[in-house]
Amino acid sequence: MKEIILLLLIMIFLVGCIPGDGKHTQIKPAGFFWGIWHGWIAPISLIVQIFNNDIRVYEHNNSGWWYDFGFYIAILGGFGGLSLTRKRKRKQ
Repeated sequence: MKEIILLLLIMIFLVGCIPGDGKHTQIKPAGFFWGIWHGWIAPISLIVQIFNNDIRVYEHNNSGWWYDFGFYIAILGGFGGLSLTRKRKRKQ
């Protein structure tokens, strides 16, 4: 039971700053570090988007290139998605 409560609290914490929640405006757009954060929580954002059409995986009010750079760094490297440096096992 403790594990379920802890998991729910972590999920609530993670979706607190989800893209499309209205916190980022044209005056204060999402920047590089927000791009990294939004890239890390993209799978969660995708699930939440099913239930709430206002939520997006990608923040539209962003600073441009720097946000994109942070977002793609997190997507590609955050979960080891591409595994470009995967070592092959040696046969003995």
